[in-house]
Amino acid sequence: MRIRELRKSYQVSGRRLEVLKGLDLEPDDQGITVILGRSGCGKTTLLRLAAGLEEPDSGKIERTDYGMLPEAAKDCRKAGMPVKDDTGRPSGYKIGVIFQEPRLMPWLTVEKNILFGVEKKRQDKKKLMELLELTGLAGFEKARPSQLSGGMQQRVALARALAYEPDYLLMDEPFAALDYFTRAQMQQELLRIYQTEKKGILFVTHSIEEALTLGTQIVILENGVCGKSYDLKELPFPRDLTSEEMTERKREMILRIEAAVGNDPDTDGDRVGSRESSGRMKKQKTFV
Repeated sequence: MRIRELRKSYQVSGRRLEVLKGLDLEPDDQGITVILGRSGCGKTTLLRLAAGLEEPDSGKIERTDYGMLPEAAKDCRKAGMPVKDDTGRPSGYKIGVIFQEPRLMPWLTVEKNILFGVEKKRQDKKKLMELLELTGLAGFEKARPSQLSGGMQQRVALARALAYEPDYLLMDEPFAALDYFTRAQMQQELLRIYQTEKKGILFVTHSIEEALTLGTQIVILENGVCGKSYDLKELPFPRDLTSEEMTERKREMILRIEAAVGNDPDTDGDRVGSRESSGRMKKQKTFV
């Protein structure tokens, strides 16, 4: 995925609020790219644009052919379809989106929630059982969402996204509503699944600790553009956040974000974007 000169604004109380101001970003296709920033800086707006849930004012979000599932590319060529569509995204390219809330169907069981976005002819019992094992949900396939804890519900949301076999995952602060211990557990579960599945992830958070725990690349979003970027590919998992190196990185990030707050008069980009886009989410086959 390559993001070039991305701009997005909203009309608020008769004035134009510019949230993203010519943002450039090239996430790690094989790693976990964490977008870090204070609340309201435009993180969720960026993720929604990357997912195709909103349209930018200008700029491009492109994906190269190598990021496409081989079978998807093969199907496109066999059907006489272009490998890329008119948005620059490969035809057949699939994105899985995991939101802040699990967004499960309360009347469906765990297994039916997981298979919700999968075509009937592609549903496979063996793959479902493997997915249940992978996400720690084995034995809960017949349970309803109301019978699950918050952490278990987020596991279902993650399993649902993986069942769709996406090429790339977008995650919008999926663990923010969980308590400290459940959040830490889910972070480690995500790392385990990432190391197994090897799917690229764009992960949004306002937590520096979470960014340092998960990220192979951390990008600070400030003043509507990507500021400082940190390459952590060489740091193995799991990470000791109390180490001298991690403590120093955390201190640097705090100072950087605090400085950005003082320089940016617009502080409600995500909240405004969420309000403006509510009710406008359209059904799209390529998203779960």
